[in-house]
Amino acid sequence: MSSNRQLCAAALRDYFRISLAATNLWETSGPNDSTGFFHFGPDLVCYGSCSSGTSPEFASAGRYDALRLTQRNGSGTHVPFDFPAVIQNLRSERYLPHLQNGKKSITRNRFVRKAYYGIRELLPVRVRRHFQKSYFKDWRNVPFPHWPVDFTADLLHQEFLKLVMQANKISRIPFIWFWPEGANSCAIVTHDVETGTGRDYSSVLMDMDAKYGFRASFQVIPEKRYDVPQSYWDEIRARGFEFNVHDLNHDGYLFQSRLEFDRRAQLINSYVEKYEARGFRAGAMYRNQDWLSAFKFSYDMSVPNVAHLEPQRGGCCTVMPYFIGNIVELPLTTAQDYSVFNILEQFNIDLWKQQISLILGHNGLISLLSHPDYLIDSKPRAIYEELLAHLRKICDDHNVWHCLPRELDNWWRARSQMNIVEQNGAWHIEGPEKHRARLAFASLDSDRLVYSLAGD
Repeated sequence: MSSNRQLCAAALRDYFRISLAATNLWETSGPNDSTGFFHFGPDLVCYGSCSSGTSPEFASAGRYDALRLTQRNGSGTHVPFDFPAVIQNLRSERYLPHLQNGKKSITRNRFVRKAYYGIRELLPVRVRRHFQKSYFKDWRNVPFPHWPVDFTADLLHQEFLKLVMQANKISRIPFIWFWPEGANSCAIVTHDVETGTGRDYSSVLMDMDAKYGFRASFQVIPEKRYDVPQSYWDEIRARGFEFNVHDLNHDGYLFQSRLEFDRRAQLINSYVEKYEARGFRAGAMYRNQDWLSAFKFSYDMSVPNVAHLEPQRGGCCTVMPYFIGNIVELPLTTAQDYSVFNILEQFNIDLWKQQISLILGHNGLISLLSHPDYLIDSKPRAIYEELLAHLRKICDDHNVWHCLPRELDNWWRARSQMNIVEQNGAWHIEGPEKHRARLAFASLDSDRLVYSLAGD
C-alpha cells in the first residue's frame, strides 16, 4: 500500500471509524501545483496543492475543478490532490492568508489590540458596540467559510467515501456511529464569564439551564478580571456543571508572540491543575492551533466553525470534534449571544434555529456559547430562555445527546480507539465504551450517501 493510500485510508478511518480493509484499494496521485483554492465538484471548495491547478483568489477557485481529473480504474481511485492535507488545511484555517479580507493587519497588530483591551473595560457596552459594528460591517461579504454553518470538511469526507465505495462496487459499508446510543446529534451548552458581575450572576444562569434540563460548562478567567473564590467553583461542580479555564486575563494578547504565549501557557497550565479543569477557551476566540501542544488541558473550544463575527476571521469548516495532536477540539458551531444581540441587533432566536436545523441535518455538534454578563437584562434573558426551550424540544424530538463538554471529550477519545471487526460474517465493535457505541452503515442511494443505524 502506498504512503498516499495509507494516509487517505487513515483520514477516512479517523472520521468514520471504518474498517481499513474496505479502504485499502485506492490511492491519490501526487499534487504538482502551488497552494491555493480549487473546487471538488461544483460546490465544494478546497485549499491546498492540486495538479488540476489552484487559484490564490477564492473567487476564481471554480476555474479549477479537481473532480474532472479524478479517475477510477482497476488499481483504485486516483485524485489530483492530497485529501488528508486539504482536510488539515481547512480545520487548521491555513487558507486564511489567501482570503485577505482586510482585517488581518488590525487583529494581528499587537499595539492596536493592546490599546483596545487597555481601555475596553472603561468603555460602556454601547461605545464598544459602535467600534465593533464598524469593524464587522463587511462580514456578509466574507466569501469563505460559508455562513451560517460550513460543512466543507464533513462533505469532503463523504465524497471520498463515495469514491471508495463506487470504485470497489460496494453498496453499503459499516462504520461506528458518531454519537453514543445512536443519538442523531450532540449538543453542549457553554458560558464564558467575562466580569465579576457575570460571575455573581452564574447561579441564576445555572437555575435557568437546569429548568430546561441542561448542564453547562463555565469558562472562568483566572487572573485580573475578578476574584475566583473556591466557593464559586465548588458551587458550579456541586450542581453538576463544569468549571473550565478561560484564557489567562482576557486581554487579547495570548497569541501575539510565541515567547509571550509560552510564558502564559505555563500559567494557564497551573490554573488547569489548580481547578482540575479539563477544558479551555481563549479570550475572544483568538487562536493558533499549531501552538496548542503547549497546553495541558484535554480539550479546547476556541475554534469557530465560521468566524465571520469574531475578531479573528476564519473557521474550521466542520461540525464534528477533531484532534489537534492529543487535544480534542470542540468547535463552536453557532453564533455567540453577544454577536447576535450587539452586532446583528437581532433579539430573536431565528439565527440559532437556522444553525441548529442545519447542524442537525448533518448529524453534527450543536455548541452554544452565551455569557452571564450579557443575560442579566430582561430582554436578552427572555431570548435566552426561548433558545433553551427550543433546544430542549430539539433534543427530545430528534434524539440529540446533551452532555457536558468533558463528557463529549471522553466519548470522542473512546470512539477514536474503537474498531470494527468481522466475526462469523457479522460486524462487531471493539474498544473502550463499546457498549455505548452503535454500528452504522453508509449506503449509496443513486449518487447520494445515506446513513442508517444497524437494526433500523
